[in-house]
Amino acid sequence: MKVTGYRSLTTLHDWGRLIGDANGVMSEPRTDVHVLILETDSGLEGVGVGAHGDIDRVFGAVEGEDPRAVTALYDRMLARVFKTGHSGATFGAIGAIDMALWDLKAKAADEPLWRTLGGRDRYVPGYASGLDIALDDEALVRLYERFADRGFSAGKLKGGRNPEHDLRRLEALRDVLARNSAHPALMFDANESWNRSQAVRFVTALERGVDLAWVEEPVRRWDAAGLASVRRGIRAAVATGENLTGLEQYRPLLDADAIDIVQVGNVWGITHFLRVAAVAHGHDLPVSPVAYHANPLAHAATAVPNHLAFEVQDLSSPIGLHVDQEYEDGGIVLGDQPGLGIRVDEDHIKIVRAADPPAAITGPHVRPDRAGLRLVPDLRQDDRFGGPAVEQVGS
Repeated sequence: MKVTGYRSLTTLHDWGRLIGDANGVMSEPRTDVHVLILETDSGLEGVGVGAHGDIDRVFGAVEGEDPRAVTALYDRMLARVFKTGHSGATFGAIGAIDMALWDLKAKAADEPLWRTLGGRDRYVPGYASGLDIALDDEALVRLYERFADRGFSAGKLKGGRNPEHDLRRLEALRDVLARNSAHPALMFDANESWNRSQAVRFVTALERGVDLAWVEEPVRRWDAAGLASVRRGIRAAVATGENLTGLEQYRPLLDADAIDIVQVGNVWGITHFLRVAAVAHGHDLPVSPVAYHANPLAHAATAVPNHLAFEVQDLSSPIGLHVDQEYEDGGIVLGDQPGLGIRVDEDHIKIVRAADPPAAITGPHVRPDRAGLRLVPDLRQDDRFGGPAVEQVGS
């Protein structure tokens, strides 16, 4: 079996609500989802998800190769961009190809990827994370009630601009999830919007009212000294890593004893997750994947000894993608379809794209001018961060 080509598709996910974080809010409730399909001479096709605009820089490393040599091909892709670097968009392309290669490997074995990787239990513990900063308090409760209906007892709130506002919402989240646990786990995500001293002051204020399991990305992703400083100044654990593009970027954070929860972004691929999990395990640290559509890393999470909890952002799939997994008992239950269990309805996606052109990059993907430079909490009546909601949860 040889890799012969690829197809790139873009579909949409309808959240039924606006999503965002402290950096901004998306302008529409539907967002782009990028899908890669690797073609082979055997007729089998592999599916990967995530933006892969730089694919032509690395595809030559896998073209004509047997896709079952996944880890060797991963290193071959890294080597192909040795001088110019593999971070950013290039790492996303490598990740999408890597997912598709693993999908092919498992399909060739006629088994789900979680079996191919050595997983024993198809259940993956998770936590709810609604990307919820645009919702008012009532819509926030309704959203997390839907997660609680699926057994979730842990949840993560977006915030970081107004401690009184965020504390009230954390208390509401705690009350919703309390139906499934006397002590629900609460996480808080600032998305790199603070400086280190501001982070300690803000989190300390929150901790006077609630017990936080972890605080995510309190300062910039590469700031080992800052993360270590925050970790020493608060009770909650410090989590980060979703935006690190390469195993080597974790080393300074681990050497500085700066983090408690090692996170990995789904869009960076299966092999990257497995390697980061192994390094984290060597430091006696848990690993936690940050979600993306179809939750591809859930398969790999079953096969590592230090998986903590998998972020679940929504309970539905993108348009035209049929994913063989369910949400039950506060986590993900993987199915038995071969590979990643993602079936792509290309005709449906083509119709959707013809009617809905790509949206401009906006919202949380663009860092605000004053991020990390605010001396006091932002108390302005900003609809997104403390005033009335921009958008209610859809039906």
